[in-house]
Amino acid sequence: MKPSYDFGSRVRVIRSLRNDGTFPGKPRGALLVRKGSIGYVREWGSFLQDNLIYQVHFVEDDCIVGCREQELISGSAPWIAGEFQYGDWVSAALPLAIAGQPVVVAGQVGQIMDEIRDRQPMSYVVLFDGRLFQVPEAALAPQVCES
Repeated sequence: MKPSYDFGSRVRVIRSLRNDGTFPGKPRGALLVRKGSIGYVREWGSFLQDNLIYQVHFVEDDCIVGCREQELISGSAPWIAGEFQYGDWVSAALPLAIAGQPVVVAGQVGQIMDEIRDRQPMSYVVLFDGRLFQVPEAALAPQVCES
């Protein structure tokens, strides 16, 4: 297991990081670092012998967080922020169809399951009624959850 990032490497976190219960002084689920934030690797180690964990200092937030390797990209890599992230609730901004057949109606609520950043325009994998669809960002609207 060879680390991709060395001490002092500038990295970017690709998803918002929340407290999983291991960060002292903040409640479980509290936002620690927003996706897209830049930090610097302080050290790294392994967890359960097969996961690399990097200790990253996010200077702007003055926060040091443990990050899995798959949560990081190089700080110099191209970055598209995107409006949504994993777990967000969205609604279809317009009807969606496959081969002319409607599959999702405008306003139907779904949940973001993944982001597809390597294409333009950016798109998301969205779960609508038990089915996954790849949907361009422009075809989605934020879903306001009422409590």
